[in-house]
Parts: sequence; C-alpha cells; structure tokens
Amino acid sequence: MKEWKQFRYWGIFLVFIGFLGLSVALFIERQGIGYQIPEQAYTYLTGAVVTADQAQSQVPVNTLVVTDSRDPSSMLAKEQFQQIFKDMKVGYNLIDIATESFPDVKSYEKVVMLVSQLDDLDQELIALRDWVESGGYVQFALTLQKSSHLSLIEQALGIKQSQAEHGLVDKLYIEPDFMIGGGREYIIEEPFDSALKVDLSEKAKVHVSRKEGPGVLPLIWEHAYGKGKFVIDNFGIYNKVTRGLYAASYNLLGKVASYPVINGSVFYLDDFPAPVPSGDGKYVKRDYNLNVADFYTNIWWVDMLSFVDKYGIKYTGATIENYEDDTSGNVHGQDDISRFVYFGNMLLRSGGEIGYHGYNHQPLSPKSLDYKGVYSYHTWEESAMVSAMKELVRFNEELFPNVEKSVYVPPSNVLSAEGRKVLVEEIPEIKTIASSYFPGDFAYDQEFEWASDGMVEQPRIISGGMLDDFMQLAAFSELNMHFVNSHFIHPDDTLDVDRGAELGWAVLKSNLEHYISWLKSSAPDLRDLTGSQLSGAIQRYSALVPKQERTATGIEWTFDHFYDEVYLFVRINEGQVGSHVNGGTLTHLTGNLYLLKATQAKVTMDWSEE
Repeated sequence: MKEWKQFRYWGIFLVFIGFLGLSVALFIERQGIGYQIPEQAYTYLTGAVVTADQAQSQVPVNTLVVTDSRDPSSMLAKEQFQQIFKDMKVGYNLIDIATESFPDVKSYEKVVMLVSQLDDLDQELIALRDWVESGGYVQFALTLQKSSHLSLIEQALGIKQSQAEHGLVDKLYIEPDFMIGGGREYIIEEPFDSALKVDLSEKAKVHVSRKEGPGVLPLIWEHAYGKGKFVIDNFGIYNKVTRGLYAASYNLLGKVASYPVINGSVFYLDDFPAPVPSGDGKYVKRDYNLNVADFYTNIWWVDMLSFVDKYGIKYTGATIENYEDDTSGNVHGQDDISRFVYFGNMLLRSGGEIGYHGYNHQPLSPKSLDYKGVYSYHTWEESAMVSAMKELVRFNEELFPNVEKSVYVPPSNVLSAEGRKVLVEEIPEIKTIASSYFPGDFAYDQEFEWASDGMVEQPRIISGGMLDDFMQLAAFSELNMHFVNSHFIHPDDTLDVDRGAELGWAVLKSNLEHYISWLKSSAPDLRDLTGSQLSGAIQRYSALVPKQERTATGIEWTFDHFYDEVYLFVRINEGQVGSHVNGGTLTHLTGNLYLLKATQAKVTMDWSEE
C-alpha cells in the first residue's frame, strides 16, 4: 500500500481507469446490453372490435345536413363532412334539396348547409332565420353565391353588403384565440377565386381571413342573431387538408360544444434501422467530407437523438432487412447485423420503438398489378409475400427479443388489398398499418380508425425536412381535427434531390427542428407517443360514443365503450366554466378552447350561462 501511495503517476492512472469505465459503459449502452424496455402505457385494447361506423350509429342525432346533388361543390363538401362528422361523433340526418323537401328544423339543435346557391329556397330561408333567432344554430359551410335569395338573410349572417365576384384565397390568417397553431398565416397551394367578397357588420366576429392583397377577405366568421348564431365558412376548399377548419367552425355552434380527439404525436423513421442506403452521397461529401455510413453514424443520428433530448419526442423505426429486388419468396437472413443492433438498441433506449417496413423495399403488390411506369417496383405471388414478411418478423425478433413490434409501414406507402390480407391473416404480430393520410399514386390512404378485422389504421400526415406550404397547412389542420401529429422522415433524404439532398442536412435539420419547436409551442399538451401507443389511443377514440347534456349545475358527458381514458376538445362559446370537474381534468388550450381528459365514463363540469 505504501508503494502504491508513492507511485508518482497514480492520479493519471485513476483518470485512465475512470475513462475506461466510461468507455465500457458507453459501449454497453450503445449495444443495448443490460437495460430493460419499460412496459408502454396506452397500448392496444383487446376484445371485441368497435368500429367507427358502429360507434357513429349509436350517437344521438342532433344535426341536419342539407346538400344539393346538382352542385359539384356540395358533393365534394358532403364527402368530407360525412367523414368529419364520423370522426367528431356527430349524429346527423342528410337531405338533398334536389330531390327532397326541406324539413321542419325544430327537432334539431344544429343545421349545416352544404348549399351555395339559395335560389330554390324561399320560405325555407325565412324559417331558418327565424329558427336561429329563437335559439337555433346554423353553419353555412360552402361559399355562398350572390343572389336575391341571399339578400333575404344577409343581415342575419352579419353581411352588410356582398359583391357578385369572388376573391382569391391564397392565404389563411388564423386568429390566435380560435385554433391551436393560430396567430399566423397558412399558404394555400393552387389558390383560386373561392371567397364571396363581403363587408361585415361590426357585430360579426371574424376568426379566419385573408388580410393582405387586394382587400381583406373574411373567410370564417360567426354572427349572433337573436338567441342563436350563424357560422359562415367562406373559403371554398373541400378536401382533407381543410377538415380541421370545418370542425372548428362547427364547434362554434352551441353554448358549449365538444368532440373527441386522439391526442398523440408520433415521429417515424422509415428504413431505420437498415443497411447503409445506396444513393448519391455527393452532398454529404460536399458538406461533411464523410462517406454515407459515417455520416449517418456520426452526424445524422446524433442530431436526431438531440431532438429526443431537447423536445421529448419518441421515434418509431421501421426496419428494412435488405434492399435487394428479389420477390420470388426465396428469402435469406441478413448477415451484417452490426448497424441494426447499434441503431436499433439506441432507438429503444431513447424511449422509441421498432416496427416493420419490409423484407426489402418492394411493396406487397400482386402479380396482376401494373405500376404503369409510376414505380419500377417488382410484384409478388401471395406465397412469396408471406415468406418475406415472416422472415422480416424472424429477423427483428432475433435482433430485438422481448420487445413488442406491431406497426407495419408499407414501402412508399403502397399496399394492395392482397398484401393487406396477408398481413391480417398470416402475420399476427402486426396490429397497425401506418401509411398515408392523403391519396397519391397507388397510395394506401387511410383514416384514423379501428378496422373491423382488428387492424388499426394509423395514417401519417407529413414527411421529410422540406415541409412545404401544403404540409404546414395539413399539420395545422390535423392538430385541430384529431389533435394529432404524425411525421415521418427517411435517413436517405440527404441522398435524394427530390427530398432536399441539395439543400444539405443542415438546412433539412433546421427545417425539422423549426417544425418540432412550432408543434411544441402550439400544442404543449399533445402527448409524445410511439406508433403502438398512438394505435391504442386511436382504438379508444374510434370506439367512443360520447353524449353531452346540460344539467342544473353545468355540463355532463357520458361515454359508451369507455375503457380507461379519452380526450375531447371543449369550446365554451357562451357562459362561464367553473373550477370543478368530476371524472376528469380540463386544460386551457387557446381562447375558449379546452382539452378535457376523461378518466371515468361520466364527467361533470361546472358551467353557468351568466
């Protein structure tokens, strides 16, 4: 011991031992040895499936939807509103004024007019106006056409005067207290003259407008009339990307309005873990003087993990076993597993999740499919699909045992009916399909739902690091429609010019971080989830049958098909909310919009009209 104390370099030796210990610890961490994956909350429900259609059939009817089959815009809006109301759990009756008489609206609480031309309505408009004056609520969801019949109700709608021509809707400015992510402008791709030019009364409250250019255009406003209210949507765009705007508009009807939401944010890493991707690495070489493999290890992955540390997001990786084109079904295991183990274990350790992408990157399409030059992918016999998917499952289980892997991401978001059948019938490990929200060439586009065969449909909304105007609007809209974010990125974005390779990773990373920062500041109460956790949330949301009633002291919600917790948007349009909530918690989001977390099948909230 005396000799040790006299050893002149003992301090350096201890430092060396310390560094050695840290190195060993780091090595163990990065190899995934010696850690346990905690059991995830909010995961899959078991038992009988309750589809969205089944839930919808049990929702009490309180809304009349008026359409006109002679008007193409009405038919476009009808398609969107049928899905919007299914997702909002709104019970409604549908009529077509081209073939049916306008009914007595006194048995309804709300009316949604998917009609732009009012010339066929005369006394019906007067009756509708008088009904609102006595306490009814009406949403005109289509851009109205200038006519003598419009003039019958213009003042009731808050319009001082209107013009025959329409104005260009190329931007939407959202008032900060109306919707999550408001207080800014969103750009419309491929704009056209879709808004009626109007001057509004001082009593009209404008929520969305075009503020710049040749005159201000009110695009969404409300106008109290007597004891009731009119809400007018005046922007004339009827597709998936604007659903959140129509849902928010409808939620202005009633003294207290609510609808269920999912409440979840997911980030997908497609083709990850995977072999080193092929592609032109010249921009990686240009910016970092590294080969592709070293760039992903030392730059890209380090940056992606920094978002986990800084923002608390969770990644769901979708593995590709190899990039060969063989679709014969003669599968073989991947020999080089070092990158899979390294990246996969670090992904799991960061709180993420492993999912499935493909044995290779060939979509599960049958021999009968012709891609018509859109893609150069090969096609499969059904037996070959089964062999490939079973090999992918085996490979992932070998690398990452005792970890649930349940989410399937179709390569290029392409999945045939035959391929989906293989997943359902032959691959029980797969419980979720995460494809695309928006239609595209051969795309498997989805809605958020629990399908009748037990599969969870979980569409991804936006992607990449370029985040163009369309994606920004889509992300904003879905925050307000479903209270959900779903973004996916490919590691090889930096190798593909179409996905921003020439911009360089530094720019793509900055864009991505700007989006994540916006998401966190706009929706701090949005839950960070893995893919399987979001699927559990979708099941709970899809099955729910909510019922809202007014009581002597406030508002009461009861829920059929309630399991453990659900979330609702609650908008206090009139009156005052109290401080007492039984069976849940109420969190302020923006303006008069709140998030209700229900932890019991019955929730009561103090509310008064005064």
